[in-house]
Amino acid sequence: MKSLFRTVAALLVAVLLFESSALAVDAKYAAYDGGTINVFGDPKDPVEGRLDTTSDDALVFAAYGKDYAGKQFSIKYKKIVDLEYGQKAGRRVGAAVGTAVLLGPIGLVPLFSKKRKHYLTIGFKDDAGKDQVAIIELGKDIVRTSLAVIQTRSGKQIEYQDEEAKKSGK
Repeated sequence: MKSLFRTVAALLVAVLLFESSALAVDAKYAAYDGGTINVFGDPKDPVEGRLDTTSDDALVFAAYGKDYAGKQFSIKYKKIVDLEYGQKAGRRVGAAVGTAVLLGPIGLVPLFSKKRKHYLTIGFKDDAGKDQVAIIELGKDIVRTSLAVIQTRSGKQIEYQDEEAKKSGK
């Protein structure tokens, strides 16, 4: 009975840890999280991909994965109207519950750590002059460089949602 309990607890922890890591974008990648761009139809989940800032003229997001592979969109830097950067922090509740079941009260340690998601909202005009918006989740390793490049090439100042976002973005 004790062995069965430990096996079930271990499976629960594995599922919860996999679920929380599967929902996060990789540190060096990005995800299109919503907006008015219709290249991807109306996806239920964020579309993961790579943000390419190497062009002098446009920011390019290229999706990967079986559903959206090969699809991409670009935003011309000179058409960007505004930029806003913010973070969403959350506790690792799923991981804490799973490890608490397995390890007891010591398993609640993950509750003391936070996971942060980094969001860049880009307002721009499309080629027809219509207002558009793209919300892009940035991986933690590309936040600073992406923000600096986009701000420099667009000539628009980034508006930070709060002081914590301002510290992270600089």
